[in-house]
Amino acid sequence: MDKAAIYSRAGDSLWASSGGLNLAATEIGKIARGFDDPSGLQSTGMQVQGQKYMLLRADDRSIYARHDAEGMVCVRTKQTVILAHYPPTVQAGEATKIVEQLADYLIGVQY
Repeated sequence: MDKAAIYSRAGDSLWASSGGLNLAATEIGKIARGFDDPSGLQSTGMQVQGQKYMLLRADDRSIYARHDAEGMVCVRTKQTVILAHYPPTVQAGEATKIVEQLADYLIGVQY
């Protein structure tokens, strides 16, 4: 991953960020709502720092999206939403594995 962020589960506060990943309130709000109702993301795509990503998968735990050869992995835990951007040099499967494992760890420690 070259950028990542952890937001509160509701998407209303940034808890940690690296690589300059900081979403607009409307962007993270739409992603946070997308875990419960992905229809908005499915119809218009996912915006991250002004870049539109095509939705690949969305359920109550994970949202995967892609733009050309790069992508976003978003995973919701009990208290957080983890977002990670992977560049074209990283395989999508490897990126999702890493983020999903981090989410499993946070869930295991009640986050």
